[in-house]
Amino acid sequence: MKKNSALFLAFCLGTGTLAFAQAIKDAKPNAGSPGYGLFLPGDITADLARIAINAAIQKAQEQGTLMNIAIVDAGGNLKAFSRMDGAFLASIDIAIKKAKTARGLNMPTSQLHDASVPGAELYGIEVTNNGLVIFGGGELLKNKDGIIIGAIGVSGSSVANDVAAAQAGAAAVLEAWR
Repeated sequence: MKKNSALFLAFCLGTGTLAFAQAIKDAKPNAGSPGYGLFLPGDITADLARIAINAAIQKAQEQGTLMNIAIVDAGGNLKAFSRMDGAFLASIDIAIKKAKTARGLNMPTSQLHDASVPGAELYGIEVTNNGLVIFGGGELLKNKDGIIIGAIGVSGSSVANDVAAAQAGAAAVLEAWR
């Protein structure tokens, strides 16, 4: 691991990002996470992603629904994914895009609907960025300080059920910080 850290530090030095390299080198794991290996401070950990997925699955089970659940990190990259047995195949892509949309625009996807209807200011936004989702089921994931550390996207049922499961996942991540 020391060899990889030294190579990463050398790369960062070569690209003029000494402060970034030092922050990575000195970073401590997020609360409740073993933090093995390198990670970006302020980014969702694998442990927190699992907490969000498990809470969303629990909510889906309470609803009697089958969901696809995607977690993206602070950079909008897929961090974790779970497809409940029997969940719609088409909802895999929708869940991922809900999470990416929420993170990319820093808002729940449910807030996009009214602004994106024909004649509204953001009409057509859903066809940008390789497809955005303009209905509910994408929620931001935040740490105890309100910093966005990722997003969750849930798809597989009605919009109301998707939103409830995504909000359960987001609430569980926030609760894990307490």
